[in-house]
Amino acid sequence: MTAVAVNRDTTVDWMRRFAQEMAEHRQELVELDTAIGDGDHGTNMDRGMRKAMEKLAESAPGDPGAVLKTVAMALVSSVGGAAGPLYGTLLLQMGNALANRDEVDVVTFAAAWRRGLDGVVARGKAQPGDKTMVDALTPAVHALEQAHDLDGGLVEAAQAAEQGMYATTPLVARRGRASYLGERSAGHQDPGATSSYYLLRSAVAALAD
Repeated sequence: MTAVAVNRDTTVDWMRRFAQEMAEHRQELVELDTAIGDGDHGTNMDRGMRKAMEKLAESAPGDPGAVLKTVAMALVSSVGGAAGPLYGTLLLQMGNALANRDEVDVVTFAAAWRRGLDGVVARGKAQPGDKTMVDALTPAVHALEQAHDLDGGLVEAAQAAEQGMYATTPLVARRGRASYLGERSAGHQDPGATSSYYLLRSAVAALAD
């Protein structure tokens, strides 16, 4: 496997692939969210990423950080519920960390993910085990921080996110709309953790050959 550099073009491709994932899995995310939330996660993320791709085409950002910040602002302005602010925070903080960099190595990329995750935790007040997107992002970021190269690290990060996603199923939600259900939230996979896994999977497709 040969690493592809994290630059402006590959970051746009990453976001394009994520938009495709949100379109393809919209109904799955709707169904997951219907079980424990408002039922609109898939619809909102699909709409938000469509808007983000429009903004990218209009603004033509010049570096990876600018790409991520453009997507972040589009999500904040077009996605309702908690998903817009949380994904917006994740990508905005990552974008700030990668600003004015033409190409990004694995150490810098991992640090950007850590900054993004810290932003999500600060905004949503969720910790691992609370049945949120943090349960997928935390092990993924840890895997990337341990990586020696970008391609292998991304694959391991996506695998860790997938495991974290599945691990939300037996959990009782302690944050977000799902927490209102108490014990009844157990037995359902978290939609935010699921879309976060698709974000990592999209990165593998775009940034590792």
